[in-house]
Amino acid sequence: MIPAPFDYVEADSADAAIAALTEHGDEAKLIAGGHSLIPLMRFRLANPSVLIDIGRLTDLDYIRPASDHIAIGALTRHQTVENSAELKAQVPLLAHVASQVGDPSVRHRGTIGGSIAHGDPASDLPAALLALGGSVIVRGPGGEREIAAADLFTGFLETAVAADEMITEIRVPKVPGAGWSYQKFNRRAQDWAIVGVAAVRNGSPGAGGAGNVALVNMGSTPMLATAVQDALAAGADIDAAAAVAADGTSPPEDLNGDAEYRTHLAQVLVKRALTEAAG
Repeated sequence: MIPAPFDYVEADSADAAIAALTEHGDEAKLIAGGHSLIPLMRFRLANPSVLIDIGRLTDLDYIRPASDHIAIGALTRHQTVENSAELKAQVPLLAHVASQVGDPSVRHRGTIGGSIAHGDPASDLPAALLALGGSVIVRGPGGEREIAAADLFTGFLETAVAADEMITEIRVPKVPGAGWSYQKFNRRAQDWAIVGVAAVRNGSPGAGGAGNVALVNMGSTPMLATAVQDALAAGADIDAAAAVAADGTSPPEDLNGDAEYRTHLAQVLVKRALTEAAG
């Protein structure tokens, strides 16, 4: 289908993009790689009257180590995240998950900030950010603020980023040597995950180790598997923790599977993820 008519603005800086967002309000959308927004526009599921192009802002394309975390510019391409030696050494889960996004053409154009801002519950990178306990920096007319990943995703394709704000940076804690795993089940290569699991093992309680576990496509938002995390923190073994993988979730039902099927998949994939993360 053809998108509805819209005006086009090319921003030459983050401040210019924020000014355009402030001017046009809810009717405006940012676009960089476009792999999330354009399909919605083609099906008339999103109808912005103004598109603000930030794809050429080179100052938001970087990977910078800090004392306890790595900062990633919002316009950093998936392929850059995938191939970063710094991320492979300090945050290997994120580099690996970036390699699972779409196909090479998508990873060449798509940006980490766009994927996170879209907030799709079936997307790979939001789950990785949750499992890592990361955060995003957003900038608006009032300045900058930091939002923890656990507070970022508020509803289906909705985030805590205000209409006049934009994500400028993603921050992930350094976890060299931590156990990790990403398990993704789909029917065909490059499909969206029917269910996915991102796990980071941070401690020693229980056979699986304490840590964060995040779920893909098990609700209306990317989500933490809080029941699994609580079980691990209480000293449960991997089998017992995996058994509660779907507790507190609301898996969707579609042509790929019903809620019962996704519940079973979540239990299987959480067990695999925890086993691999435990090393």
